[in-house]
Amino acid sequence: MAELRFDGRVVIVTGAGGGLGRSHALSFGARGASVVVNDLGGSHTGEGASTRAADMVVEEIRAAGGKAVANYDSVLDGDKIVETAMKAFGRVDIVINNAGILKDVSFARMTDAQWDAIFAVHVDGAYKVLKAAWPIFRKQKYGRIINT
Repeated sequence: MAELRFDGRVVIVTGAGGGLGRSHALSFGARGASVVVNDLGGSHTGEGASTRAADMVVEEIRAAGGKAVANYDSVLDGDKIVETAMKAFGRVDIVINNAGILKDVSFARMTDAQWDAIFAVHVDGAYKVLKAAWPIFRKQKYGRIINT
């Protein structure tokens, strides 16, 4: 069976600075896709911000001969993430909604504010990125969505 390739495709991966998102970004980059590596650079709890995580993944993709750009916006600003893809590569073909935060408390101890923060990133963030990418998908008559 021939290797699955994504040459000419553009992939946005949210939360791509580490973990599963990083794996997604590296895998698509190795298979010929141009990758927008989105990561706010905060902790797993959603605190802080840094460009380091996204930059490191971009450099790894480029060092392997791939194409990638970093984006440091929150998924709640999904239009800015999609704008990065359009400016850098002129299209968006695949959105991988992977960004997430963890409030490491039991459900019984979780506060409404903690739940709201989790919901904002996991659900509202996925919606905001897809809402911005959807008109592009329709115009191209092509688009793929992966939610992790």
